[in-house]
Amino acid sequence: METHCQDTHRAEDTPAGRSLSGESGVAIVEFALVLPILMLLIVAIFDFGRALNYWADTTHLASEGARMAAVDRIPGGGTSLQAWLRDQADSGELKNGGSQSVPDPVEVCVSSDGEGEVGDPVEVTVSFTYHWNSVLALAGKIVAPTTVKGTATMRRERVADVVTDGCE
Repeated sequence: METHCQDTHRAEDTPAGRSLSGESGVAIVEFALVLPILMLLIVAIFDFGRALNYWADTTHLASEGARMAAVDRIPGGGTSLQAWLRDQADSGELKNGGSQSVPDPVEVCVSSDGEGEVGDPVEVTVSFTYHWNSVLALAGKIVAPTTVKGTATMRRERVADVVTDGCE
């Protein structure tokens, strides 16, 4: 009795055959489905990071302004503390506005309680409106513009003669 061995190898059992079987386009289709979500996430991270950086800048400017107001000093002999603080902003976008994200320059306000005597509190607020990236905002329907504000308060160490209250 003779037995015949038949070779039962199929094309799917070889490495080349496996790659040619029914899964050839699955990775590309999955990538095409995930790519828009991934790109939106990356844009959102960059936009949020920029807004957070600008918030840190406004907080720093407010602290510096409160210190200058507390000692009643305008550095550089400028016309107002508010104008000097705006010029100290780290980016041209905050200084001058005019971009899609920050259309207006920062607004700097100095306000004091009392008569400007030693010990009276003086508050400096630096704020602007941040318009989120148009991809994220989808024409303003999902994410509304956000007011970003930094505030600092200190007690006056000198009588207020130079620094005046008001917004610029």
